[in-house]
Amino acid sequence: MFMGQYEHTLDAKGRLVMPVKFREKLEGGCVITPGQEDCLTVWPMEVFEKEYDRIANLPATDRDARMYRRMMFAVGADLTLDAQGRIPIPENLREWAGIVKDVTVTGSGPLIELWAKEAWQSERSEAGEFFSNISSPLDLDGKTI
Repeated sequence: MFMGQYEHTLDAKGRLVMPVKFREKLEGGCVITPGQEDCLTVWPMEVFEKEYDRIANLPATDRDARMYRRMMFAVGADLTLDAQGRIPIPENLREWAGIVKDVTVTGSGPLIELWAKEAWQSERSEAGEFFSNISSPLDLDGKTI
């Protein structure tokens, strides 16, 4: 499980040092894909394999399924940590998320999200307001929280 928020900076080659706390779960490799709200999602390989199976079983005749498949597979990249715990973030994905230099790395349960620092500040503010105003249980995919 990934939890916490960390501030990091890309190096000149577009590599990001992953928080020490996250590295062990990424040792088997990871996949980085576009995420919602203009962030990037880092999937540990074992988690992505389950998502791959789910995506592979979506109907090829469904346009939304095809578009999701394209974003995940055509734009995503499989990566490994180097000896210093860095991952190289491809330029196309950095552009997608508006990441130039400063990155906020956030734990998101089974996944990691990478945000341009300013984008995370905005998202955090919006999410904080949403969280503060929850007055009744939420129904997420038939699961009440």
